[in-house]
Parts: sequence; structure tokens; C-alpha cells
Amino acid sequence: MEHEAAVASMTGGMAPSPAPFAGSDRLYPDGRPKGAFRDSLRTVPDARNALTVVGSVLFPVAVVVAAATAAHPVSWVAAFLLMPIAQNRLFILHHEAAHRLLFSGRRINDLVGINLIGWLTFGTGGHGYRIGHIHHHRDEFGPKEPDFGLYARYPITTASMRRKHRRDLTGVSAFRIVRPRFQRLGETRHRRLTYWFLAGQVLVLAAFWGAGHPWLYLLLWVLPWATLYQGLNRLRAIAEHAGMTRSVDRRRTTHHVHQSLVARLVMVPFGVGYHLAHHADMTVPYRNLPRLHDALLDDGYVGDLEWPTYRSLWKALRSAETVAA
Repeated sequence: MEHEAAVASMTGGMAPSPAPFAGSDRLYPDGRPKGAFRDSLRTVPDARNALTVVGSVLFPVAVVVAAATAAHPVSWVAAFLLMPIAQNRLFILHHEAAHRLLFSGRRINDLVGINLIGWLTFGTGGHGYRIGHIHHHRDEFGPKEPDFGLYARYPITTASMRRKHRRDLTGVSAFRIVRPRFQRLGETRHRRLTYWFLAGQVLVLAAFWGAGHPWLYLLLWVLPWATLYQGLNRLRAIAEHAGMTRSVDRRRTTHHVHQSLVARLVMVPFGVGYHLAHHADMTVPYRNLPRLHDALLDDGYVGDLEWPTYRSLWKALRSAETVAA
């Protein structure tokens, strides 16, 4: 009852009330794909994904090498701005691996996407994110939703949104993320995970050190993650679910925003911006989400619920003054 009261009082400020969807030749009434269409969507392209992983891992390396080679103030600024984009791309690949969709083989999927990428990008290399994220998909805004507080209470005021961004960009949000790793060191399992987290960052530091630039670990790895990446991550996350509510109808739990090229390059790479399609069927690899979204749109499931731009959605998310008036 306590959680139901929280859902009733803290969510749904922007949740639509779409007309019922009867289904189609390709889709069930809840938006899930059917039969042969479903089967065609669920194939994982291992070779193409392997190239994507290699490119995404080399991206931050190239940023650092280019900045160090140029050794110019402009190159340092450019590298600082590019690194959160590189880190975001790695996180989205980690997300894909959490769904066991990065590679068709589970061992290689987990080794690359969870144990390595998930470890080196400020994680522990374990399955904690996967467990929490599956709860998120099974029951958005439910009692086991790991990000309930992140999505709740929208729309908010412009002043409140600015405070959130200020916490992100000044490192406060990052501190709140890292702090719990050092608060329960008396617990064996928690201590082991903290040691693995630290070991991953020592390995990244060693790479910078081996290249002759140990100080760049702070400037071009830690600080971008602790500031700009946190802001980028919030913008993406609230565009996915903020203001929505608990429902069996995914159109009431998840936004969909028209995908521009700039948005795909900077904030929502690897199909993660097709988020309504992703929640309609979380077993569809990212390369096929545009096809599923097109079916959701063409067959009438999405209707007029697609936001034209991320800017228009963010503006609505901070429109509490207008709503109150």
C-alpha cells in the first residue's frame, strides 16, 4: 500500500491515456511483435557488434591520444567534451550486454559487456546492474524499480531542474553514486565489490601511466565522468521515463522521442533512443529497434505520442509552473 501511494502521488504527471490498441498482423495488443516478424527482429549480429565494440573501446583511446599529441588548450577542451560521449557509448553497450543482446553467446556477451566494459567504466564487472535493470523492465515504477526517484515527481519547476543539473555538473551526483561503495566495507561481499571497482580504475590509471600521461586519468577520464557524463545520463534517463507511471500499457510508462542524427551520435547511441520499442520487447537487439518502432508507428500503436524533439520533451518536464497556473 505504501508503494501504491507513492505511485499515485509521485508519478503520472505526464502519462498519456492512449486509445486501446487492438493489435495487428505484426503486433500483439501490448505492442510485442508476433511470429515471423518477431523472429526476424531477435537475431543478434555478432560480427557487426564485435566491430562496434572495438570502435567504441578505441574511441576514448583516440580522444586521449589526439589531445596528448596536439598538447594544445583547445585539444584538452575538445577531449574533455568528447570523453563523456565515449563513456556514454560504452555504458549503452553494457546495457545491451545486460539484456544478453551484445553477442549471441552468453559467455562472450558477459565477458565483454559485463566483466570488462561494465568493470572499467566505473563498475564492478558483476551482474548487479543486470538484476536491477530486469526489475525495471518487468514492472516499470513497481516496488523493485531501481530508479523510481530519478523518474518521479515530474513535471518539475525550472529552478528544480537547474538544481539537478548543477549537482550533476559539479560532481555532487557522482559523489553520491560512489560514496555507497565505501560505506559498508565491514560486509565481505560489499568489500569485495569495492575492491573490484578500485582494481578496474587502477587498471585504467595504469594505461594512462604506461602512455606517459598519468595525470590525464583525472582530467580526461574521472572528471568528465563525474561531471558532464552525469548530466548527459540524466537528460537521457528522464527523456525515457520521467513523468510516466506504473501501467501494463508501455505507452504510459515510457516516452518515445523522434530520433535526430545529433541525438543518436551524442546522447542515445545504439538504438537506445527507441525506448518505447525497447520496452515493448526487451529481447530485440538494438540494431533492429528502428524496425520495431516503425511497425509500432505504422500499425497505430504509438499514435500521436511521439515527441518531435528532445528539447520539446525536456521543456515539458520542467513546466511545473505552467501546469500549476
